[in-house]
Amino acid sequence: MQPAQSDELVTVLRHAARDLLARRSISDLELTLTQIVAAAVDTVPGADAGGISMTENGHITSRSPTNEDVRKLDELQAQLHEGPCISAVEDPPEDGVILARNLGESPDVERWPNFAPQAVERGYRSLMSTQLSANGGARAALNLYSHDSEAFDDSARRMAGLFGLQAGLLLYGVNHAVQLSHALDTRDVIGQAKGILMERFGVDGEQAFQMLVHSSQDTNIKLADVARWLATGAGRRDGGARGGQPPVPGTTPA
Repeated sequence: MQPAQSDELVTVLRHAARDLLARRSISDLELTLTQIVAAAVDTVPGADAGGISMTENGHITSRSPTNEDVRKLDELQAQLHEGPCISAVEDPPEDGVILARNLGESPDVERWPNFAPQAVERGYRSLMSTQLSANGGARAALNLYSHDSEAFDDSARRMAGLFGLQAGLLLYGVNHAVQLSHALDTRDVIGQAKGILMERFGVDGEQAFQMLVHSSQDTNIKLADVARWLATGAGRRDGGARGGQPPVPGTTPA
C-alpha cells in the first residue's frame, strides 16, 4: 500500500468510527449492528449491500441486513453451514477476511457448491465476510455483497479487515454494556424482592436472600425470575404459588 493510500484509508476509517460513535447507543445492540452495516457499506469500495452473521445460543443468525435478499442469503449460509460468512465466523484467516471474488466461477463454485449458485441467482457475484469478534466477545462476521464479480480489490480487503477490527471492538463494548445493564437490573429486582420479604416476615437481608435461593432451588426457576415475580406484585397478590408460579418459602398458607 502506498503512503497516500494508507493515509486515505486511515482517514476513511477514522470518519467511519467517529460516525458510529456519534450515532450509536452503547446499550442498544440492534441499533449498533445496523449502524455497523450501514457504515461498512458506505465505506468499503464495491459494497452494494450487507448484513451481519452472529452466533447466538449455538446458532448463526442474520442481523441487520440491508435488504431481504441479504437476509435470505445470510440465513442460507447458516442453514447449509457453508459460505464465506461461516468461514469468517468459525475459521477466519489471519486477517479475518474471507473473499469470494466470483461466485459464478471457479474456485468459488467448488468451494461453496450449494451456496454460490443461489447467491448468483439473487444477483450477487462477490461476497466479502470479515470477522467482527474480539477476544471474549460475540462470534460474528460482517458480510458485504456486490452485484459485480471481482468487486473487491486488495485495498477493499484491507479496509474491510481494519474496519472489522474497529467494529468488533465496538460490538464487544456494546455486549459488555448490555450484560452490565442486565446485571444491574437483576441486582435491583433481587433487592426489591428481599425488601418485600424482610418487611413481610421480619427477617434480615441474608435470611430474605436465602428464602429466594431456596425457592429457586425447589422450583428449578432462576433466582432472578423468582425475585422478579415477587417484586412485580404477583407474589404479594397471591401470597404464594398458584398457576405454576414459584412459591417463596413462608409465603404459602399452612
